[in-house]
Amino acid sequence: MKRDIHSIYNDKDCGDEKPDEIQSEPKSDDEEKTNLESENHIDAIFHTGSVITHRGEDLIYCLTIIGQIEGHYVLPSNTKTTKYEHIIPQLVAIDEDENIKGLLLLLNTVGGDVEAGLAIAEMISGMKKPSVSIVIGGGHSIGIPLAVSADKSFIAKSASMTVHPVRTTGLTVGVQQTFEYFQKMQERITQFIVDNSSISFEDYSALVLNTGELVTDIGTILQGQEAVDCGLIDEVGTLADATDYLYDMINNENYENDEE
Repeated sequence: MKRDIHSIYNDKDCGDEKPDEIQSEPKSDDEEKTNLESENHIDAIFHTGSVITHRGEDLIYCLTIIGQIEGHYVLPSNTKTTKYEHIIPQLVAIDEDENIKGLLLLLNTVGGDVEAGLAIAEMISGMKKPSVSIVIGGGHSIGIPLAVSADKSFIAKSASMTVHPVRTTGLTVGVQQTFEYFQKMQERITQFIVDNSSISFEDYSALVLNTGELVTDIGTILQGQEAVDCGLIDEVGTLADATDYLYDMINNENYENDEE
């Protein structure tokens, strides 16, 4: 005669003993440290879009520039933004932290505020730590100075960069001084790009003032290889290419320091 499972568990012969409760083993210090680091990484990505990662003992800081670069005015809440008041202190901390050996800059931006973008670009170009940038998706407008501000710049094959003159929104006074101000601002942007890339002032200005490509605007759209061919970006590459190059720079720098 078959007995079902319930009758077996209720059988008096089985006694009243209950199976031992499964107790989790206490975690080691290394496991707790790993879990804490993972939580910190997730928290950093959620709040700042940045993360610290490593290969061996060499730590690098991965910083993302996305959406629209916010200036002195707060953009609408439905707009993805990069806030310069968040980025600038991070760059200072990165450059002064002895444990962080390099900066990887990931760019996918439509541009934004000129002075905020230039401020971030100047900070990156003036860092002591090795830096590498890669344009993924797009590095348009004021995103171009940010892309070339690193020691080495990459662009994904499918990415693009829009070169166009500086513009403004809102009320504009139609006088000569206004146009002179725009011209000086454009020269600031162009000169920074020329100083930090291989393109000449004349060639970049020609891209800015191109009237034969955009329908409702003037300027030029450069695809991945085109940005390299004109001297704006150093190489077409992938994330792996960018990280490998950064670690090579770090290792070479460590070797040079040891020699000194």
